[in-house]
Amino acid sequence: MGNYTGKYVDSFVLAVPTATLDAYRKLEELAGRVWRDHGALEYVVCIADDVQPGKVTSFPQSVQLKDGEVVVFAWAVYSSREHRDEVVAKVMQDPRMKEHGPTTMPFDGMRMFWGGFKVLLEV
Repeated sequence: MGNYTGKYVDSFVLAVPTATLDAYRKLEELAGRVWRDHGALEYVVCIADDVQPGKVTSFPQSVQLKDGEVVVFAWAVYSSREHRDEVVAKVMQDPRMKEHGPTTMPFDGMRMFWGGFKVLLEV
C-alpha cells in the first residue's frame, strides 16, 4: 500500500462545549503529560479557528457541532504502530488517567471520532 516513514499517528476530532473548555484544556494538559511520559513523540491539541460548515461534509458536520461548541482536532505521534500500542497500553494503566472516563469527560464522547494512521509523507 505504499512506502511509509515508519511513524504512526493517532488522531481524533470532537466537539467541546465552550462552557467546559477550561476543564477540557486541563484534561488535555494531563493527558499530554501522561502520553509523553510513556513515550509519545508529540501530543498536539488544536481548536477550530477557520472551520466552516460544508454542503456535503466538514469538521462541524463530522461531530454534529451544536451552538456553544467548538471543534477540536488533536494527534499524538509515535515511532511506529508497535510503539503506539505500547504507549497506549501504559497510558490505560496509568493511575493519573483512572478518574477520567466516559461519565466524567467535559465533552460528548459519542460524537468523537478517532483512528490510527501510518505516516505516508513527512516533509
